[in-house]
This record gives sequence, C-alpha cells and structure tokens, in this order.
Amino acid sequence: MKNVGEAPVRGTAQEELATGERSTRNRVARSILDHGPSTVTELAGRLGLTPAAVRRHLDALVTDDVVAAREQRVYGARTRGRPAKVFALTDCGRDAFDQSYDLLAADALRWIARRSGDDEVMAFARDRLDTQAEAYREAIDAAAPENRAEALAKALTADGYAATARSAPVGEQLCQHHCPVAHVAEQFPQLCEAETEVFSRLLGTHVQRLATIAHGDGVCTTFIPKNAHQAHQVNDSASASTAGRNPA
Repeated sequence: MKNVGEAPVRGTAQEELATGERSTRNRVARSILDHGPSTVTELAGRLGLTPAAVRRHLDALVTDDVVAAREQRVYGARTRGRPAKVFALTDCGRDAFDQSYDLLAADALRWIARRSGDDEVMAFARDRLDTQAEAYREAIDAAAPENRAEALAKALTADGYAATARSAPVGEQLCQHHCPVAHVAEQFPQLCEAETEVFSRLLGTHVQRLATIAHGDGVCTTFIPKNAHQAHQVNDSASASTAGRNPA
C-alpha cells in the first residue's frame, strides 16, 4: 500500500536508463512469445527499433538464458545461402511469462479469506516473510550499522527483487526494482504490509513504504530514517545488557 510521506528521491540517470533497458528487453521477449521464433529484422519491424538495438537486447537475453538462437526452419525448396538466424524462447524464458503460479497463489489466498477472514491472510503473509527474514538477518547482522540497508538490498537481490539502497536527504531509500509476487500483491496488499513490518524489525526502526509495484508504481520504495543506525545500536546494546538475565 502506498503511504503519503516523504517524497521519493528522483532516481539516478543510471537507474532510469537501466529501467528503460529492462522494459525494452521485456518487449523483445514478449514479441517472441506472441509471434514465435523471430529474426532480428522481424523484431525490429514489430517493435520500431533499429536492428542494432534489437541485437543488443537479444545478446543480453541470450546471456540470461531467456532466448536462444537457432537456424530458421525452411519449408519447401531451400534458397541459396545460409538460413536466417531466429531467436526463440528457452524453457526458462517461457517460465518467466507463465503466471499460472500467480493464479494458484491468488486463488489459495482468496479461499483463506473466504473461510477464515482477512486476518488469516495477514497471518500467512507474516509467516511467509518471517521465514525469508532469517536469511536476511544474517546478512544485516554481519554488516556495519551504516551499511545495513545496503546489506538488506543485496539479500533481497539474491531473492530476485533487484534491490538497491541509496542516500536520501534525511535517511536512506531501499528500492526494489522487481517484485516476484506483484500480481498477487495487487489483490492482497497484506503481502506488502508484512514485508514492511519485516524491514522495520530487521533494521530496528520504523520504516515507511512510499511506493509499491503492486500499487502501480515503477519501483517499490521504502524510506529508512537517518536515526536507523542509532536505533539498531540501542537495540543491540539493550539485548547485550539483558543477556542471561531472568526476565521475571
């Protein structure tokens, strides 16, 4: 859910360029999905790009194992010269477009909501994120206080969220440029709410969600106030000072 608060810091030119490159690359892959194996010339014509631009995006997609090059099948009499090279989606590439798991997850959460109510959906979301958070906590605890947002970003990136951390005027912003569960989170914002709670707990301070991909924004953005480092140090000190005491 998008909250009103600090205005997001404008992305750097490099981030904007990277976002545009990803968007065009996705269009290239989608065109192959919709039209089948395609030549560079066919893709350039359909997408309004230059052949050189298409080749650049195809090179990246081949590296990521999303598409693979092969010789074009020729039906009937073969003409002189080598067959044209076409690019087709790999199994990995097709999986990236397969949203059947999204549909299954959304159906399951709707069933939970009907049977037990929205509170149980939230309980599921929290339990799911708590499990993920264990791996994130190891990375954050191993980092210096001033580097904990960056450590969380790297941990999220390893899980497919393409996250970055950057300085803001009165704190830091954690940006997730991809969300593997965005289609489900559109219907069940509890997933975003649970994630925000986990970030707050991991960093030891209140954080504010400014934007989410599920809400229609281009990037999930979370604001981390400047006092987060101090708060985490206070929590660490408190834990150390009470270690071994009887809580009674």
